[in-house]
Amino acid sequence: MSTVNGTRADGSAAGTDNDLPRAAVNLSEASQLENNFISLMVAQIKFQDPTNPVDSTEFLNQYSAMSQVKSMENMTKLSQSNLVLMDNLQTLTAAGLVGQEVKVRVESLELDEQPIDGQVQLEFASGKTVLRLIDANGQKTEIQLGPQVAGSVDFRIDPKALGLRPGEYRIEVDTESGETPQVEVAGLVGKVRVSAEGPVLEVDGVGSVPFYNIVEFGPGKTAV
Repeated sequence: MSTVNGTRADGSAAGTDNDLPRAAVNLSEASQLENNFISLMVAQIKFQDPTNPVDSTEFLNQYSAMSQVKSMENMTKLSQSNLVLMDNLQTLTAAGLVGQEVKVRVESLELDEQPIDGQVQLEFASGKTVLRLIDANGQKTEIQLGPQVAGSVDFRIDPKALGLRPGEYRIEVDTESGETPQVEVAGLVGKVRVSAEGPVLEVDGVGSVPFYNIVEFGPGKTAV
């Protein structure tokens, strides 16, 4: 199996607050605050000095200020509800990817004996394109991709054919134009795990991948 390094997925242990069911947002707090304010205002009017009554415009200003506070509180609560809804929708979307092929951005892999298919995204044409794997000791293995036009360039990493030992490898791509293209690796989603930073997908041949690292998904040629 291969794992992506340098991602935000921390693999934190279960049992944290993030594993608890999402609580419903209570929108009654602002109304309760407003009711308390009105009660205090009524008491202020009731017990004011009759020889020196409070200006009515002051009460109106206070009530207006309270109404603005209530509106801001409601907007905050609604924003929180929307964030929870978006988070839940993202989790449901990720769960629906189980058994499908996805492509994810990678900067390094941990290779075993299984071949890995991927793509390099070129913005400019290149007369010479080289994909380079660098192991923990700095040893470099190059895969010549040849001249390429702008667009997607397919490649396959076969550890056995390349004589690569299992382990961690950084990926670099050299092009004649000097750009640093994005590298994408394909694999099937085996399962989805919920973490503090959102859903994390277990991708065959890649490992744990945060949902935001997915660049493409759908039934592919390796899908079952």
